[in-house]
Amino acid sequence: MLEFLLNELDTQDGFSNTKSLEADNTPKVNDDAQNLLDAYSRAVINVVDTIGPAVVYIRTTGKKEGSGSGVIITPDGFILTNHHVVEDARSLDITLTDERILRADLIGSDPATDLAVIRISDTKAPYAPLGNSDNLKVGQLVIALGNPLGFQNTVSAGVVSALGRSLRATSGRLIENVIQTDTALNPGNSGGPLVDSRGFVIGINTAMIYMAQGLSFAVPVNTARYVVSELIRHGRVRRAHLGISAASRPISRKAQRVLKQKAPSLIEIMELEKQGPAASAGLIKGDFIYAVNGESVSGMDDLYHYLAKFPPGTTFTLSIIRLGKEREITITSTENLLT
Repeated sequence: MLEFLLNELDTQDGFSNTKSLEADNTPKVNDDAQNLLDAYSRAVINVVDTIGPAVVYIRTTGKKEGSGSGVIITPDGFILTNHHVVEDARSLDITLTDERILRADLIGSDPATDLAVIRISDTKAPYAPLGNSDNLKVGQLVIALGNPLGFQNTVSAGVVSALGRSLRATSGRLIENVIQTDTALNPGNSGGPLVDSRGFVIGINTAMIYMAQGLSFAVPVNTARYVVSELIRHGRVRRAHLGISAASRPISRKAQRVLKQKAPSLIEIMELEKQGPAASAGLIKGDFIYAVNGESVSGMDDLYHYLAKFPPGTTFTLSIIRLGKEREITITSTENLLT
């Protein structure tokens, strides 16, 4: 009988069934979590398979040798990269993922946005589709592809950490609406694409903060679209020019409310270009600009950003204060060749 009872315990959930106890105590991975991890992995793998062949390694010779990344964006071999990657280069050698090395021509470069377009003659090379960076959300998965430190075809994934950041370009001009991510970037990643989980390029990796982990930046692809079209058509980006030198000046909170200013400052005109657009329109030294076409501006960076949306020859309405009185002045821009 005792033997029978012991056998019964062994066949149930009693303490003698050590195999059963071990099985019950084995940690199990939550199915939902595992499915999410699998989906994450598949998304990254699909992006690499789809976009990877369009990512190139750029090697430059000139005052000094350098390297970086780029991404083919059209079927006829146009490549988008960073200005600082190709700056002062005498020659550009492009290595494709199939290890072919091709010579590229510089089409145009824009220091103000740190973007450049180069071109290879191979029209059979794969290219990457451009997305819409205006649809990005903080926390969204992004994948960076490039050639950090010369290691080709390197991939890192992360999330969008913030949107609408400002980044100072090598030209000193402020690049607006930059994407901040926590993807791991290193020298050589510059010019490579930042891609969403559907395989669309939504940015061009341009900078990371040295000595800081998880702090990287990309120029939005919607900024790049305009720059690319200008560079391909004209070899440069044509920007509206008013012919003024100015500085930000603080104002009181009361004045800020009256003028409906977003920031507690105005733009004071310090100098005017002789026979330039501003002087021809009747602006004078000491005028304060607080809006363009009804849109509030509080500093030269605001003004540059607004003007960059329009080609030369555009007519603007400036809201100004002169000797304490508000007035509006119409001005037609010219082309700014000093970008």
